[in-house]
Amino acid sequence: MHPSVLGWLGAALSICLPWPQVWRSCVQRQTNGLSATASWLTFALPVGWITYGLLSGERIQVITNTVTGVAGLAVLAALLVSRRELRSGRTLAASAGGAVAVIATALGCGVAASLLPVPGKTTAELLGTVLVAISVVSAVPQPLSLLRDRTQDLAGLSPLRWRLAAGANASWLAYGALTGQPPVWLSASAGLSGALVVCIVLAARRAPVSAMPDGEPVRWRETVTTRNLAMAGV
Repeated sequence: MHPSVLGWLGAALSICLPWPQVWRSCVQRQTNGLSATASWLTFALPVGWITYGLLSGERIQVITNTVTGVAGLAVLAALLVSRRELRSGRTLAASAGGAVAVIATALGCGVAASLLPVPGKTTAELLGTVLVAISVVSAVPQPLSLLRDRTQDLAGLSPLRWRLAAGANASWLAYGALTGQPPVWLSASAGLSGALVVCIVLAARRAPVSAMPDGEPVRWRETVTTRNLAMAGV
């Protein structure tokens, strides 16, 4: 498959992937299970990749991350509005610190490229290295949050969003590898790993569903309990 096809496939999936989460968080107002740190980075990283795209001449990065950045900002706003405890000074300092560093680095590289006699691609490579490191870190909070507390309410997480994320990152990984852009494929590999972990956890938490004689769905555990009671003559 031609690299450009993979690039536009990755772009299309990336543009689509945040909207199921936007719907769940902003319209349905469900934010349980969302990691504040991951949400901040989901907004900040597109700012970094937009800057990378402008410096390197990768228009596809600019288009894709403009859309995902707006969606990430919407989810972040919904999370902060619905969960008051995340707006305290200490909590904000802990959860938003990485995002502030990303945005500051991106702005610094943009200013340096415009004021200093340094080629844009050289600055883009430096920024790309930073973004890869932060992308690896940003792929950790959401899966780690799910693995550390396996009893938490996950109603605020959209399974479709994470399935699309896995597909998008797989496409970007192949695109970055074929076009010789280590920042792209390294970042995508970290995102793919995190997305797969979240998909597996969400799939494991979904209890199998069967149907009662009248057609009403009932969870597997409830069915087993009912049968056991019936067999015991209760």
